[in-house]
Amino acid sequence: MARNLRRIYQETADEPVPGRLLELLEKLRAQDQEETSDNSNRQDGSAE
Repeated sequence: MARNLRRIYQETADEPVPGRLLELLEKLRAQDQEETSDNSNRQDGSAE
């Protein structure tokens, strides 16, 4: 049973990530980078 579960999960893990999910992840990364950059600027006093 454990062998079959590993095989099934490995097949799922090997499937490609859907394009829409990759696009969403990229948007979230960009948004996170903007927020991180904005927070850095506020902390060093260069933006108020």
